[in-house]
Amino acid sequence: MSFVVNLLLGLLFGIGLVVSGMSDPAKVLNFLDVAGTWDPSLAFVMGGGVLVAFIGYRLVLRRDRPLMANGFRLPTKTSIDGRLLTGAAIFGIGWGIGGFCPGPAFAALGLGQPGTLAFVLAMLAGFWVARVVSTGGGDVPAAKGGPI
Repeated sequence: MSFVVNLLLGLLFGIGLVVSGMSDPAKVLNFLDVAGTWDPSLAFVMGGGVLVAFIGYRLVLRRDRPLMANGFRLPTKTSIDGRLLTGAAIFGIGWGIGGFCPGPAFAALGLGQPGTLAFVLAMLAGFWVARVVSTGGGDVPAAKGGPI
């Protein structure tokens, strides 16, 4: 049942990305081009997402546990370290160059936009490299259900 719920929520998220235009890399690149063809609409989409998440977290975390799990799995790390800053920098550079981040890239696969498949394959390769580097180059462990 959890898989079906997650699948439906992922589809809803993807539809929202397509409807808002966030699956179009030109939209993101125009937002970042403040000296040229600047398009502020991405700020409104992000602001709307932050507002919904803020309200949603406040409502959901009042519960003792989630509807479909035994407990909440929230991040526990609060420090800013080199690993976080490096990851954020790589993400930002990739976002600025390609105009995609993971969610919109996967959503755009269904639209058949040129270059999207190449971006997604490069992104998946980057995920794999990051995992190998973070484990010291040894065997890559299977994903675990720890904190998210």
